[in-house]
Amino acid sequence: MAKKLFVGNLSYEVTEVELSQLFAQCGKVIGARIVKDKDTGRSKGFGFVEMSDDQEATQAVSRMKGHDLKGRPILVDEARDKPGSGGGRGSR
Repeated sequence: MAKKLFVGNLSYEVTEVELSQLFAQCGKVIGARIVKDKDTGRSKGFGFVEMSDDQEATQAVSRMKGHDLKGRPILVDEARDKPGSGGGRGSR
């Protein structure tokens, strides 16, 4: 089953393609999304990566936590459900 990861402390210059390519080192990436400000379109400095299975997601968390990406050590953890989201996996 696919698992979504939270990725924080991203440089504002990181693209979704770069994020996807980085996490592909740990397994199959289903998707990568950087959260952007609705008004400016600028990155908010965090995003989500969805890995194809739990084992790959666990490996990605341990390998990528603290990894230097464009001069910043990234934070990586399992994504949690957003409060009030109706119990979904945090996706829209």
